[in-house]
Amino acid sequence: MDTQELSSYLETYLGMRPADSAQVLHLFTLRSYSKGEYFLREGKRVRGLYFLSSGYMRISALSADGQKDVTQWISSMGMAVTELAGFVNDGPSRWDICALSSCTGYYITTENYKSIGRYLPNWAELDRLFIAKCFMTLENRIFQHLSMDAEQRVRHLMEWQPLIFNHVPLHYIASMLGMSPETLSRIRKIMSS
Repeated sequence: MDTQELSSYLETYLGMRPADSAQVLHLFTLRSYSKGEYFLREGKRVRGLYFLSSGYMRISALSADGQKDVTQWISSMGMAVTELAGFVNDGPSRWDICALSSCTGYYITTENYKSIGRYLPNWAELDRLFIAKCFMTLENRIFQHLSMDAEQRVRHLMEWQPLIFNHVPLHYIASMLGMSPETLSRIRKIMSS
């Protein structure tokens, strides 16, 4: 396990100081997923949080009418992966989370996550800030999706995660961006000319 990398994730996502992160590293395990393997299935209890060190994971579900497979998000290196509502409320997942490639990362069970307070007296505040940060990220994504046109959404993703286009099937990226694969291909062609 690369403790330096894990410490960096804990400091970035959970706001821990280096001395704090060193006290809780033992609560995490290194875990790998093969392409096509599920981290989480819709309807199953959320049992943990995963910091993705390498690879890509797709968060998806069927549309309300059951006719369309919708990509909610594609996580990549350095991102935290879980179904947030189920994680916070110790409940079932609304999403499937599946490895799109071989993935490695650092996993913490819900029980171990809740036990961090035994090691860090300021854990309640750090946890609150982490959950607030997650919700702010979601709010920003929703606003960008509503306020940007299709080309702006593609351009933003190309600037923010340029490698995603080399590793993830375009129909998943198109779904995440709220457009058809044909629209995404047309926009990419225009942008490259």
